[in-house]
Amino acid sequence: MSASIVWFRQDLRLTDNPALQEAARCGGGVIPLFIAPAQEGLPWACGSASRWWLHHSLASLRAGLQKRGSRLIIREGGADTLLQVAEETGAERILWNRLYEPGHVERDHAIKARLQKGGLIVRSFNSALLHEPWEIKNSTHEAYRVFTPYWRAVQRLGLASPPIAAPPELPPVSNDVLGLSLDALELLPKIPWDTGLRESWNPGEKGALEQLEQFLGTGLAGYEGGRNRPDRTGTSRLSPHLHFGEIGPRQVVAAVNEWVHREPTPGLIKAGEAYLRELVWREFAYHLLFHFPTTAEDPLDPRFRCFPWADDYESSLPSWQQGLTGYPLVDAGMRELRRTGWMHNRVRMVVASLLTKNQRIPWQEGARWFWDTLVDADLANNTLGWQWSAGCGADAAPYFRIFNPVLQGQRFDPVGDYVRKWIPELSGLPHSYIHQPWAAPPLVLADAKVELGRTYPWPIIDLKQSRDEALAAFSTLRRSPTLPGET
Repeated sequence: MSASIVWFRQDLRLTDNPALQEAARCGGGVIPLFIAPAQEGLPWACGSASRWWLHHSLASLRAGLQKRGSRLIIREGGADTLLQVAEETGAERILWNRLYEPGHVERDHAIKARLQKGGLIVRSFNSALLHEPWEIKNSTHEAYRVFTPYWRAVQRLGLASPPIAAPPELPPVSNDVLGLSLDALELLPKIPWDTGLRESWNPGEKGALEQLEQFLGTGLAGYEGGRNRPDRTGTSRLSPHLHFGEIGPRQVVAAVNEWVHREPTPGLIKAGEAYLRELVWREFAYHLLFHFPTTAEDPLDPRFRCFPWADDYESSLPSWQQGLTGYPLVDAGMRELRRTGWMHNRVRMVVASLLTKNQRIPWQEGARWFWDTLVDADLANNTLGWQWSAGCGADAAPYFRIFNPVLQGQRFDPVGDYVRKWIPELSGLPHSYIHQPWAAPPLVLADAKVELGRTYPWPIIDLKQSRDEALAAFSTLRRSPTLPGET
């Protein structure tokens, strides 16, 4: 029987992997192959934090394959590499799970045509989403631009779909098929800045399943209130595992439903629905990027092409990047990001609002910084989040939303535990001043050993003045008719 090549990309798991299942079903040899994204010529290549995660995720996949009698072949290249491995192994089929980023879609179409021209059977599958982006359209057969009607459409189609079990064993790969070592990809940093990442995360399929189980046991019941509190462990923290495909959304939905049905109290049912709604936000991000492929760089709302962004921000951008804005909630978030490669979603919105609204720095600058520093850097979600925060994306609000970092901190980090964790130089301040140290009397600052301008910066920008300027800038945009897809 002929062999099948399973081309692993952002589906680094054995459970609920349709391409792998198809290879096992076909019988014959199964060649697990990873082609290093080395310089594929695509925009948005892996950032530093993502490369770190990818190394450990591949190590986990390699170990899982070895337990089943197989092994992972690592190569570099593109279509030529696939053809070469097919020739070496006698494979007649090449199977992969689909990617949806614009560059990948275009590349995969070209690769598929070339492989088929070479006489190979090529099939692709959906492992990353509950529904394909082209399956969900509005009443006029157009893509949705607003989440709520999209969410209703997903609910009508249904969320539950049983995940596929991992194959108990796989045929061995001949020793004649050679590959690179994982270390040869040089994904890990040469200067060891990754201590915080190693302390915070356990990449790989096993780590993903453990993280899901932990969330179900300790976070799901209080999810509705806890998900907005950065001072608590109230979110699932599954985003990097989902991005690298160490776990799939079908697995998450099945696990949440099973957990809720064990003890279906009204509160737990409501919490489960709230979490699944947030999971579908991820689907919505892919829906938008697929249908509007230029939005990784270009605003969804075309009016914002004329938005009067600040001209000179070379000095203020680094203050934001380094967590030295003088606004504790923002600085805590940016320091958490630098240390762990992750930031709580509520804080992401606040730091993005300060950058794009108060500082009026283009959202693309923030998106690029997040892309390099986040372990869950995902083009669809990163684009959705930044465009939403900047006001130029998929947001149904009829106004220009500007978050106040002081009020947000007082509401969602009320006693300052989150700020104190990431900004220890402010730990001595009482609750009433932890989010606005400049308002503290001199004696309070002295008792807390806080010296503004030396141990902690003064705010780099005035909130009220910058808010007024942002609203004035927004008012210059020409009014446009309702965008299509908002029904």
